[in-house]
Amino acid sequence: MNKRILKNDFVQIEYLTDSLRIVGLTPAGKKNLLADLSDFPPIPTPYGEFRFRGGHRLWHAPEAMPRTYVPDAGKITITEFSDGVLLEAPVESGTGIKKKIEIRLARDEPSIRLIHTLVNDGLWTVKLAPWAISQFRLGGTVILPMPVENVDSQGLLHNRQFSFWPYAHINDPRFQMNDRFAFLDAKALLPPFKMGYFNRHGWMAYWMDGTLFRKSFDIQADLPHPDNNCNAEVYCNDQFVELESLAPLVKLIPGGAVTHTEIWDILPGLDTLPAEIRNALTV
Repeated sequence: MNKRILKNDFVQIEYLTDSLRIVGLTPAGKKNLLADLSDFPPIPTPYGEFRFRGGHRLWHAPEAMPRTYVPDAGKITITEFSDGVLLEAPVESGTGIKKKIEIRLARDEPSIRLIHTLVNDGLWTVKLAPWAISQFRLGGTVILPMPVENVDSQGLLHNRQFSFWPYAHINDPRFQMNDRFAFLDAKALLPPFKMGYFNRHGWMAYWMDGTLFRKSFDIQADLPHPDNNCNAEVYCNDQFVELESLAPLVKLIPGGAVTHTEIWDILPGLDTLPAEIRNALTV
């Protein structure tokens, strides 16, 4: 894999030049938080082999075979800025979708802005949603804030709705929920576990090795989302754990583009979790 580096005094980012991936996210004095899946078996598709590679990638939802798994290897166009880069992949064979990720690294703090863009370079309108997926090493704890507020003035309507995938066991020992948070203990177990929901807090986090990673995203509650209206999803198997954010579904016309922004904040030096989260874990 051919890599390049962005860094400040707080964090180092590694991205590939032959696939639209961020494969390194390393806080100062720490190990890379992202999973390395360079040896993970590829998935065969009518368009060739898709390789996960690890790290952070951009897909378009809803998931489908072979559309989602069009191979993404190929020379990346790179535009450099004073505080980051724009990475542009070739147009996908079979879908006509072009993917871009703009990375902006803050100068004086461990904060990164990622702007994900899908462009319809095909001949027909496509219904899709930008889907930003970050694969992390196992060994940490995923933290998902739960909806607690009313959605109507009298509190008569439901405010929580969850999607579980067919292979996920409701009683998976890695997963627990209470009224304020859901947690996933990222251990190497099978079968895999996947859950999604509409996250009205607009953030999800992963705590590992004394570092808290948090990704934040816009909340667009009035627009439909994929997977039974999920804007946040978590997946875990015996190799890695994923934090996934999703934008609303759109009908993307030929020549049209849609964006989805994430903010990554890294809080190092946390030997223990913040008190509110730690207390919730012990309830």
